[in-house]
Amino acid sequence: MTPWGTVSALPVMSPFRRWAGTPWPDAALALLAMAAQVWPLLTLQNETGEPWHWWGYVAAAGSAVPVVWRRRAPLPVLVACVTMGSLYDVGDPVARQPLWYGGLIALYTVASRSGRPVRLLAFAVPTVGGLLTVGSSDTALRGIVLSVSAYAFGRAAAGARAHAAALEERAERLERERLLEAERAAERERARIAHDMHDILAHAVSLMVVQAEAGPVVARADPGRAEEVFDTIAAAGRDAMDQLRRLLEVLKQEQGPRAPQPTIDDLPALADRVAGAGLEVAYAVVGEPRRLPPDGGIAAYRITQEALTNVVKHAGAGRAEVRLAWHPEDLVIDIVDDGRGAGADLPPGGNGLIGIRERAAACGGAATAGPREDGPGFRVSVRLPLAAA
Repeated sequence: MTPWGTVSALPVMSPFRRWAGTPWPDAALALLAMAAQVWPLLTLQNETGEPWHWWGYVAAAGSAVPVVWRRRAPLPVLVACVTMGSLYDVGDPVARQPLWYGGLIALYTVASRSGRPVRLLAFAVPTVGGLLTVGSSDTALRGIVLSVSAYAFGRAAAGARAHAAALEERAERLERERLLEAERAAERERARIAHDMHDILAHAVSLMVVQAEAGPVVARADPGRAEEVFDTIAAAGRDAMDQLRRLLEVLKQEQGPRAPQPTIDDLPALADRVAGAGLEVAYAVVGEPRRLPPDGGIAAYRITQEALTNVVKHAGAGRAEVRLAWHPEDLVIDIVDDGRGAGADLPPGGNGLIGIRERAAACGGAATAGPREDGPGFRVSVRLPLAAA
């Protein structure tokens, strides 16, 4: 959540910051300093009745005008302001006043923007020089207090600027991390949808191809079963269309509830559909069913769907079995067949077995696949952790 100060201050401060980046603020400071230093010459009367010496006006203005360039050249501006101020008394008569304002602004800028050696030297030399040339102890004390204050304010401004820069950098870093996380989340979602589409299409098309290839044989041998074959093909196509429609709804809706996906409760129906393709499928449950996490339930369905699809496409089996064994801490799903074990020869880059392992790992589980040890055929075994109590 964005801090309220950031939200409310940015729109207000942005125009001010743009204005502060122009020469106008420095010109305004120079004008104010010059007005403050020239004002005594305009308002005070000489005791002799004579006008003030013209040099007083030049020195008063000259010690303030360089402030216009204070951010471009802090140290030269400080030297110019202090030098002109120290030459104020060269003209006579002039109004008695210390020309501090331009020098204090320049000292503040040096303390705010220069490196440590430069700013310490810039603070020490004018201060010591002022003490040596000042006319009274009272004026010297005020000069020291003002110089220390200007230096302290400059360092405070530098700290505030560094803090603001750190906050801005942190905000930019957090924004970059947020964008990267959003990209990673989108990639994970795309991978999930790709897996789902692969599982849906591969399963449905495999059943339809098997039934279509068996259709002519069934029509010649048992014409009465031909209609059942076409019904199975149509059912597989409709189921694939329904599941694809759900995925498309997820892609179209950035917000809002997602359409329900098949879970472990839909496994019996999945086994029946595969059995309708001519493969005998047994479904068995051992132990007391427990609660799986939502992603675990979806993974259980998709893994079983992919394993049965591989049986139909590659195994040449006549019988398969889906076994669910519920344990206190996990669920073990075994999908076995009596085929030729061709699943072990699947290309390592294929989506099938790799997708099974990835889905199991994403839920904190594991999957193994290979030829059966207790007879001919292939076995896919998956362990999925149960939901925390």
